[in-house]
Amino acid sequence: MEENENDKESTKEEVKLGRLQFKIDYDFNQANLAVSVLQAEELPGLDMSGTSDPYVKVPYAEITTKTLVFAVYDFDRFSKHDQIGEVKIPLNQIDLAQTIEEWRDLTSVEGEQG
Repeated sequence: MEENENDKESTKEEVKLGRLQFKIDYDFNQANLAVSVLQAEELPGLDMSGTSDPYVKVPYAEITTKTLVFAVYDFDRFSKHDQIGEVKIPLNQIDLAQTIEEWRDLTSVEGEQG
């Protein structure tokens, strides 16, 4: 019976929300943080047509907590936009002396209800 419970847990963890490629570049001379979203892939289709109309928000307020957040949404013309997932980058865990360009898996949003 434990084996089935473990299977259920691993299935929950394997839900794929897609991936995001981004670039972070910090100019120490001008104290300027440049953040670019390059592309996303494998995003789930949230519209009735089975596709998504994605866009990304990078809220400035989160930077004051030393965490860069890429929030990925699905645009809906007539209803609330659905948040697909997010990528959180703690700025104290990256080397801002180097330009960073990488892919990260989207994670589910804390407190988000379906």
